[in-house]
Amino acid sequence: MAGCGLPLPPISPGSAMKCTPLLLLAVLSVIGGRADAADAARGESLYETRCTGCHSLDSDRIGPRHRGVYGRRAGSIVQFDYSAAVKKSKIAWDDKSLDRWLADPEKLIPGQRMGYRVDNAADRADLIAFLRRESDK
Repeated sequence: MAGCGLPLPPISPGSAMKCTPLLLLAVLSVIGGRADAADAARGESLYETRCTGCHSLDSDRIGPRHRGVYGRRAGSIVQFDYSAAVKKSKIAWDDKSLDRWLADPEKLIPGQRMGYRVDNAADRADLIAFLRRESDK
């Protein structure tokens, strides 16, 4: 075993070729698992820097409040003045709809009024993880 002070057995060229794809697969699965996991803490930081100019978790501002958004129907906060398009949309906010909304709000709901999008898929996933976490509070 390498690093244990024990010598490694000799590896023939044929056995190395058999081990290399398995090792590569193992390394990629570990790296890929980390890259694909949404990070709510990172999402909180992104939210603070990108979203709080218009939104708050607990009060309506230029945009509606976000606490409880996960699972809520779009346009359903009575006190907020949504566009007619959002009110008519019948969308319930979940991972898929939030991802589509953040990627391109106008494509998801033509006529909406949010003039901001998040192009990076990992950033969207982290923001959604944060919103989901905060919706449970």
